[in-house]
Amino acid sequence: MINYIWAIFIIIGIIYGILTNNFEIINKEILESSKTTLDLILKLFPMIALWTGIMNIAKESGLLQKFSNLISPLLRKLFPEIPKNHESLGYIASNVVINMFGLGNAATPFGLKAMKSLQELNKDKSTASRSMITFLVLNTSGLTIIPTTVISLRMAYNSSNPTEIVITSLIATVCSTIAGLIADRIFAKRNR
Repeated sequence: MINYIWAIFIIIGIIYGILTNNFEIINKEILESSKTTLDLILKLFPMIALWTGIMNIAKESGLLQKFSNLISPLLRKLFPEIPKNHESLGYIASNVVINMFGLGNAATPFGLKAMKSLQELNKDKSTASRSMITFLVLNTSGLTIIPTTVISLRMAYNSSNPTEIVITSLIATVCSTIAGLIADRIFAKRNR
């Protein structure tokens, strides 16, 4: 759906540019935005590669597993329907920990594995289970301690203090996660 919305915006912009006789500006913007996009990717890539590498080292060294074990008691309370020591809890924990470090792309494979594992536990395959919905809410709330991608963007655009957003991001992510989980529990009780 979002692709259609963006396509409509682009088409309307081009038509408006043609009708107002600003076709040169459209050509210029198309060419400059391509260059700007490539420059941004080239600036962001090293930082994202660094953090993804650090997360891979943490995974291989067992540090990621230790973080996962640390939050497992909390996850068992959030997901009481999942049997103890089930593989889906490990996938969920890994996804949450990686997201906490602001590496959503690196967390995606764990999130997909968690959903697949939760679907195997699901009795009604045509409807999302309670655990699947809770995991989606937790994932969507954006639980992030270190917003590495945003810090990378700020560094790419020469921010004088790219890490100054960490505290406000932490406050925002805690509020959104708590609000999401409260809403999840309210709707879960209401739908029983």
